[in-house]
Amino acid sequence: MNKNITIHGDRRVSLQALASYDPGQVKNALINLLAPLGGISPFVKPGQKVLLKPNLLAGKPAERAVTTHPALIRGVAELVQDAGAEVWLGDSPGMGSAESVARKCGIMAVVEELGIAFKSFDKPVAIRPQGKTFQRLEIAADLLAADVVINLPKLKTHQMMGLTCAVKNMFGAVIGLRKPQLHLKAGSDKALFALMLLELCEQLAPTLTIVDAVVGMQGDGPGSGDPVQIGALLAGVNPLSVDAAAIALLGMNADQVWTQKLAMETGRLGSRFEEIELCGADLKNLRINEFRPAKNTGINGSMPVFLEHLLKQALTARPEPRHQICTRCGICVELCPPNAMRIDDNRLAIDTQKCIRCFCCQELCPQGALQTRQGWLLKISRHFQR
Repeated sequence: MNKNITIHGDRRVSLQALASYDPGQVKNALINLLAPLGGISPFVKPGQKVLLKPNLLAGKPAERAVTTHPALIRGVAELVQDAGAEVWLGDSPGMGSAESVARKCGIMAVVEELGIAFKSFDKPVAIRPQGKTFQRLEIAADLLAADVVINLPKLKTHQMMGLTCAVKNMFGAVIGLRKPQLHLKAGSDKALFALMLLELCEQLAPTLTIVDAVVGMQGDGPGSGDPVQIGALLAGVNPLSVDAAAIALLGMNADQVWTQKLAMETGRLGSRFEEIELCGADLKNLRINEFRPAKNTGINGSMPVFLEHLLKQALTARPEPRHQICTRCGICVELCPPNAMRIDDNRLAIDTQKCIRCFCCQELCPQGALQTRQGWLLKISRHFQR
């Protein structure tokens, strides 16, 4: 990886308006987006191996806003190739092979047309993050083999973390079923899981982040929400600063996003909006109105722990099957970290006592057949916190 740029060394975040994914408009917008940061040349040198890390959550059409759009992949790849570097692309989807997901969402066509080296993230290597959350993580070896990593998240809501953007996108470095294992280790402790994500992102230190926020996702993200026109691109070196700008763009509060909340509480540089330097387009002109966040799934520590345990069902949200559209494919049953799901009498059932509220089932369901059911005390709690 490029060691000349540190994760906290540059808190600039560039913004650029982009209304559609028209290929010509995308590339011009990327050039304008990167201009305040010095263009592509400070990040990519001739002869380097540059890994593009998109969001390849699941094999759904690009218009569903589940994955990074192929047009953005094309534009960034062409800029990297123009700089004389070799382009790689890889990710580890939540379900299905990376190649099948990339083909279904239209990215593989770009890979094949431009001669990009596709990396399936199937070879793990153990790392020991500098933090103290998890002492050992297994990630894709291809990430460590690259000279430069360009992080290409899709801006989406996230049922567990609140939002998935720069920091959360690097969780794709963890290979396959190792993701549910980490969810299981963290259990229902969102703070612990958020700290793991922060430490992983800091360890991998992507050289540059470019956010696809032309069409994002609101509601029950990251896999079953609704596409929403945002009309923007964001770019920066520090993932926390990029996330701070993205949160402001959507009109959300940092406390609604667990990675950002924990980053601020632990004093990580560049995590507070007032610390970052915005450049390029005016944020006020790009900010959208009435963005619909994911449903709140917990009370964020506003009640004593013993009471939370006592009133778990009333104080938290949980996934609930939508039986009318569930096809009983078994994907959620297979991938549920605590094995809390089963199919009984041709009907999906969830053991709410075992459920750790990670919402992996909702994230991975190809039919969007799992909705969020909020406990009645949680609804009341949120009402009085407004």
